[in-house]
Amino acid sequence: MSLTSERRAALLSACQLFGGLDATGLGALAARASEIDFPAGHVIARQGDIGTGFFVLVVGRVRVVRDGRTLAELGPGDFFGELSVIDHEPRNASVTALEPVTCLALASWDFDEVLLAEPAITVGILRGLARRLRNASASSTAAAQH
Repeated sequence: MSLTSERRAALLSACQLFGGLDATGLGALAARASEIDFPAGHVIARQGDIGTGFFVLVVGRVRVVRDGRTLAELGPGDFFGELSVIDHEPRNASVTALEPVTCLALASWDFDEVLLAEPAITVGILRGLARRLRNASASSTAAAQH
């Protein structure tokens, strides 16, 4: 599958992390995004490795595992790898393709360039991360109450 820049921008706009971005910001990200295919069973990101890529799922499903425990299964529109790309620390989970997967990938250096050049993208991503953190906090609080 070969995606046009417009299609990449549309796929990125469906990603919750980029929900607050305008067409200019999405275009800047789409211009740097690469399309990558992974076969079923492939480990896309390995816990403990330094991450060099951020991924948005286009087709297929992946499993997210930390310390041997499944945290989530993700599908089209979901994303992973953002924390390691932002803070340059080791990945906190492994992500494995459950079936053939196509992702849009942004290398950490491209991600950094876009964040530095486009303040609106940086703010939009911060808001997306804050939403994800709030949701995770609410989920863990609810689980602790049961």
